[in-house]
Amino acid sequence: MKRQHLHTRTIEFNAYLRGDGMFDIEAHVRDVRKYDSVVLEHGLLPAGNPVHDMTIVATIDEQLTVRAITSRMLSTPFAHCREIEDSLQPIIGARMSRGWRRAVSERIGNTGSCTHLRELLVNMATAALQTVPIWHAQQRFQAGKAATPGGTRPNYLGQCYGWRLDSPVVLTHFPQFFQPQQPASPAPDKE
Repeated sequence: MKRQHLHTRTIEFNAYLRGDGMFDIEAHVRDVRKYDSVVLEHGLLPAGNPVHDMTIVATIDEQLTVRAITSRMLSTPFAHCREIEDSLQPIIGARMSRGWRRAVSERIGNTGSCTHLRELLVNMATAALQTVPIWHAQQRFQAGKAATPGGTRPNYLGQCYGWRLDSPVVLTHFPQFFQPQQPASPAPDKE
Protein backbone atom coordinates (compact mmCIF):
# COMPACT_ATOMS: atom_id res chain seq x y z
CA MET A 1 0.00 0.00 0.00
CA LYS A 2 1.32 3.41 -0.94
CA ARG A 3 1.71 5.89 1.91
CA GLN A 4 2.48 9.60 2.06
CA HIS A 5 4.52 10.81 5.02
CA LEU A 6 2.59 13.76 6.47
CA HIS A 7 3.85 14.55 9.95
CA THR A 8 6.70 13.79 12.33
CA ARG A 9 6.53 14.41 16.07
CA THR A 10 9.89 14.00 17.72
CA ILE A 11 10.05 13.78 21.51
CA GLU A 12 13.42 13.46 23.18
CA PHE A 13 14.47 13.32 26.82
CA ASN A 14 18.05 13.84 27.97
CA ALA A 15 19.41 13.73 31.51
CA TYR A 16 22.54 15.34 32.87
CA LEU A 17 24.47 15.17 36.12
CA ARG A 18 25.34 18.71 37.11
CA GLY A 19 28.52 19.85 38.84
CA ASP A 20 26.51 20.72 41.96
CA GLY A 21 25.22 17.13 42.31
CA MET A 22 21.75 17.95 40.99
CA PHE A 23 20.32 16.54 37.77
CA ASP A 24 18.87 18.32 34.74
CA ILE A 25 16.11 16.46 32.96
CA GLU A 26 15.57 18.00 29.54
CA ALA A 27 12.54 17.35 27.35
CA HIS A 28 12.05 18.48 23.76
CA VAL A 29 9.09 18.19 21.40
CA ARG A 30 9.11 19.11 17.73
CA ASP A 31 6.24 18.80 15.24
CA VAL A 32 7.10 19.02 11.55
CA ARG A 33 4.74 18.67 8.63
CA LYS A 34 6.09 17.13 5.44
CA TYR A 35 4.01 19.42 3.23
CA ASP A 36 3.42 23.14 2.96
CA SER A 37 0.55 24.06 5.27
CA VAL A 38 -1.35 27.10 6.43
CA VAL A 39 -0.98 28.12 10.06
CA LEU A 40 -3.73 30.58 10.93
CA GLU A 41 -1.59 33.32 12.44
CA HIS A 42 1.57 32.84 10.36
CA GLY A 43 0.22 32.04 6.93
CA LEU A 44 2.16 29.57 4.81
CA LEU A 45 4.42 27.25 6.78
CA PRO A 46 6.83 25.58 4.36
CA ALA A 47 7.32 21.83 4.63
CA GLY A 48 9.98 20.91 7.16
CA ASN A 49 9.54 23.99 9.34
CA PRO A 50 8.34 23.19 12.86
CA VAL A 51 4.88 24.19 13.97
CA HIS A 52 5.88 23.26 17.54
CA ASP A 53 9.42 23.37 18.90
CA MET A 54 9.49 23.43 22.70
CA THR A 55 11.94 22.51 25.44
CA ILE A 56 11.69 22.09 29.21
CA VAL A 57 14.64 21.77 31.60
CA ALA A 58 13.80 20.62 35.14
CA THR A 59 16.54 20.61 37.75
CA ILE A 60 15.91 17.89 40.33
CA ASP A 61 17.68 16.72 43.47
CA GLU A 62 18.52 13.23 44.71
CA GLN A 63 14.93 12.70 45.90
CA LEU A 64 13.58 13.66 42.43
CA THR A 65 12.17 16.93 43.78
CA VAL A 66 11.95 19.74 41.23
CA ARG A 67 14.20 22.60 42.38
CA ALA A 68 14.04 24.77 39.23
CA ILE A 69 12.30 24.65 35.87
CA THR A 70 12.48 26.58 32.62
CA SER A 71 10.73 26.20 29.31
CA ARG A 72 11.33 27.65 25.88
CA MET A 73 8.82 27.84 23.08
CA LEU A 74 10.84 28.40 19.90
CA SER A 75 8.01 27.63 17.48
CA THR A 76 4.32 27.90 18.29
CA PRO A 77 1.25 28.24 16.10
CA PHE A 78 0.24 31.49 17.87
CA ALA A 79 2.48 34.28 19.15
CA HIS A 80 0.51 34.58 22.38
CA CYS A 81 1.43 30.97 23.26
CA ARG A 82 4.81 32.32 24.32
CA GLU A 83 3.12 34.32 27.09
CA ILE A 84 3.00 31.15 29.20
CA GLU A 85 6.64 30.08 28.91
CA ASP A 86 6.93 30.48 32.70
CA SER A 87 3.66 28.64 33.43
CA LEU A 88 5.44 25.58 34.84
CA GLN A 89 6.83 27.37 37.91
CA PRO A 90 4.10 25.99 40.25
CA ILE A 91 5.58 22.49 39.83
CA ILE A 92 8.71 23.50 41.80
CA GLY A 93 8.76 21.47 45.01
CA ALA A 94 6.85 18.47 43.58
CA ARG A 95 8.55 15.06 43.35
CA MET A 96 8.82 13.10 40.11
CA SER A 97 7.50 9.92 41.70
CA ARG A 98 4.10 8.47 42.61
CA GLY A 99 1.48 11.16 42.27
CA TRP A 100 3.48 13.16 39.73
CA ARG A 101 0.72 13.14 37.09
CA ARG A 102 -1.78 14.37 39.69
CA ALA A 103 0.67 17.08 40.85
CA VAL A 104 1.06 18.32 37.27
CA SER A 105 -2.72 18.41 36.83
CA GLU A 106 -3.38 20.18 40.14
CA ARG A 107 -0.48 22.64 40.01
CA ILE A 108 -0.44 23.46 36.30
CA GLY A 109 -4.09 23.03 35.28
CA ASN A 110 -5.33 23.04 31.71
CA THR A 111 -5.64 26.43 30.06
CA GLY A 112 -3.02 28.15 32.23
CA SER A 113 -0.32 26.32 30.30
CA CYS A 114 0.29 24.53 27.02
CA THR A 115 -0.87 21.00 26.23
CA HIS A 116 2.51 20.16 24.71
CA LEU A 117 4.45 21.43 27.73
CA ARG A 118 2.16 19.48 30.09
CA GLU A 119 2.61 16.28 28.05
CA LEU A 120 6.38 16.67 28.20
CA LEU A 121 6.29 17.48 31.89
CA VAL A 122 4.24 14.39 32.77
CA ASN A 123 6.65 12.12 30.90
CA MET A 124 9.79 13.72 32.35
CA ALA A 125 9.26 11.61 35.48
CA THR A 126 10.09 8.46 33.51
CA ALA A 127 13.36 10.00 32.36
CA ALA A 128 14.13 11.05 35.95
CA LEU A 129 13.46 7.52 37.21
CA GLN A 130 15.66 6.09 34.46
CA THR A 131 18.41 8.50 35.48
CA VAL A 132 18.80 9.20 39.19
CA PRO A 133 18.21 5.83 40.89
CA ILE A 134 19.89 3.91 38.07
CA TRP A 135 22.94 6.21 38.15
CA HIS A 136 23.33 5.64 41.88
CA ALA A 137 22.76 1.89 41.57
CA GLN A 138 25.44 1.71 38.87
CA GLN A 139 27.87 3.68 41.02
CA ARG A 140 27.27 1.32 43.96
CA PHE A 141 27.50 -1.76 41.72
CA GLN A 142 30.81 -0.62 40.22
CA ALA A 143 32.13 -0.02 43.74
CA GLY A 144 31.20 -3.61 44.66
CA LYS A 145 28.32 -2.59 46.91
CA ALA A 146 24.64 -3.58 46.98
CA ALA A 147 22.54 -1.96 44.24
CA THR A 148 20.38 -0.18 46.81
CA PRO A 149 21.53 1.53 50.00
CA GLY A 150 20.87 -0.50 53.12
CA GLY A 151 19.28 -3.25 51.04
CA THR A 152 16.13 -1.17 50.48
CA ARG A 153 13.70 -2.28 47.80
CA PRO A 154 14.28 -0.51 44.47
CA ASN A 155 11.36 1.70 43.41
CA TYR A 156 10.97 -0.07 40.07
CA LEU A 157 10.20 -3.47 41.58
CA GLY A 158 6.54 -4.31 41.12
CA GLN A 159 6.10 -1.64 38.44
CA CYS A 160 6.23 -3.70 35.24
CA TYR A 161 6.09 -7.26 33.92
CA GLY A 162 9.84 -7.86 33.99
CA TRP A 163 10.21 -6.47 37.50
CA ARG A 164 7.03 -7.98 38.97
CA LEU A 165 7.72 -9.42 42.41
CA ASP A 166 7.15 -13.02 41.30
CA SER A 167 9.34 -12.77 38.18
CA PRO A 168 12.46 -14.84 37.53
CA VAL A 169 14.40 -11.56 37.15
CA VAL A 170 13.54 -10.51 40.72
CA LEU A 171 14.27 -14.05 41.97
CA THR A 172 17.73 -13.93 40.38
CA HIS A 173 18.78 -10.34 41.11
CA PHE A 174 16.76 -9.37 44.19
CA PRO A 175 15.81 -12.66 45.87
CA GLN A 176 15.16 -10.89 49.17
CA PHE A 177 12.17 -9.14 47.55
CA PHE A 178 10.87 -12.11 45.57
CA GLN A 179 7.27 -13.01 46.33
CA PRO A 180 6.13 -16.27 44.76
CA GLN A 181 2.78 -16.16 43.08
CA GLN A 182 0.10 -17.50 45.35
CA PRO A 183 -1.96 -20.34 43.87
CA ALA A 184 -5.54 -19.40 43.22
CA SER A 185 -7.85 -20.44 46.02
CA PRO A 186 -10.48 -22.98 44.99
CA ALA A 187 -13.98 -21.61 44.87
CA PRO A 188 -16.05 -22.65 47.89
CA ASP A 189 -18.53 -25.43 47.29
CA LYS A 190 -22.11 -24.31 47.13
CA GLU A 191 -24.55 -26.72 48.61
